[in-house]
Amino acid sequence: MRLLRGLLLLLFPVFWAADARKDEGRSGRWMRGRGRARAVKRFAADCKESSANGEKYLDCQERQLKAVTLGWPEDIDHLLLARNRIQVLRDNTFSNFRNLRSLDLQQNEISRIEENAFSGLSKLTTLLLQHNHLQVVIEDVLIPMPQLRYLRIHDNPWRCDCQLDSLVRFIQVPSNRHFGNYAKCAEPTAFWGSKLKKLDVDQLCIPQQEKVEIPQTEHEKLPAPIKQSDASTLCHTYMHPVPHLDCRNRELKTVPADIPLDIVRLDLSKNNIKQLRPKEFVTVKDLKLLNLSGNSLERIDTAAFAGLLYLNELDLSNNSLKNFQYGVLEDLYFLKRLSLGNNPWICDYNIHYLIYWLKHHRGVYHTGLVCGEPEEFRGWSVEDYVKTYNGECPKDLQFGQTADPAGITAQELTAETEEEELGPIPYRGPKKYEIIRLT
Repeated sequence: MRLLRGLLLLLFPVFWAADARKDEGRSGRWMRGRGRARAVKRFAADCKESSANGEKYLDCQERQLKAVTLGWPEDIDHLLLARNRIQVLRDNTFSNFRNLRSLDLQQNEISRIEENAFSGLSKLTTLLLQHNHLQVVIEDVLIPMPQLRYLRIHDNPWRCDCQLDSLVRFIQVPSNRHFGNYAKCAEPTAFWGSKLKKLDVDQLCIPQQEKVEIPQTEHEKLPAPIKQSDASTLCHTYMHPVPHLDCRNRELKTVPADIPLDIVRLDLSKNNIKQLRPKEFVTVKDLKLLNLSGNSLERIDTAAFAGLLYLNELDLSNNSLKNFQYGVLEDLYFLKRLSLGNNPWICDYNIHYLIYWLKHHRGVYHTGLVCGEPEEFRGWSVEDYVKTYNGECPKDLQFGQTADPAGITAQELTAETEEEELGPIPYRGPKKYEIIRLT
């Protein structure tokens, strides 16, 4: 019995050590697994994941990324990769993101897209590739995206020759009206500055020397034409949750030309625009929000907002506005919010139009309408000033009221006056005048 007890005591440490090693192995594997899980989460945390209106967004903008990497959630609807350092889109780069509806790749360094780069994106409707280094893309690249509705490719140095033939033909199909708008040729010289949408495709495969005479300075770039600021080049386009053009802080002196027709929100704040001329926004018929705050805006011409039938919100704060010309706001039928703060409003007769318009559009919520001049009214609300202005009118003595058959109310007022300076003394005397004022 003693011998058996001794053997058990000797074997117990052996079994205990084996179990300990097993537990350590399991623990090590668990810890390594946890380490990998944390690494993925930590990597994914570099991007911001959010939801809006039941759709998932992954914001990986401005992360110095050179490629799409593993570990990102694959059930997202919108992937934002703008302002990174991606140079090449390789085959099957996005094949795991089969729910994607929009892909934003603008402002990278993309110079090459392999044929199957967009494989698997059968639900994609919006692809943003503007502001990159693309020279040639073939139509086959777009075949995996049958639902594509918006394709932005402007501000790329497109080489308009036979290699671009299929892409140009594709974007010129009438049903693709939101494909390749504003994209222009950078070379050869014969096509420099021509829009891809309007190119004669049959000329692309003809050698250049057969089409035009090459200028003597063929190796020099043509000077840039003098024109209005181009929205497609200067501003950033976003398509979700609504089409949005961001032109903030671009040192603009005029409203940029070629604003995309489908834009719903336009931000022109913090620029140097001093005047809005007639019909500046007439082509942007779907615009609902217009931000012009923080400019040097001094004058808004009548009909400047012509065509903006659906505008809901207008921000004119932090400018140099003193009054509105008559009729400036007449085109804004559905305006709901008007921001007017931090403008040097002059409280005189010229400010009355603005109050008159607001009085007849009671559904418009407005802020910041405060007198800046003259000094006696500084700090007053403009509405209070207008009430005071009307209150200073002399009150006539009422002696009776009558109504004509048309229903016009007439006030008969009698006043006596002596004509001291007219005629000789015998003809001087009190005379009665009947004054009728129609109201």
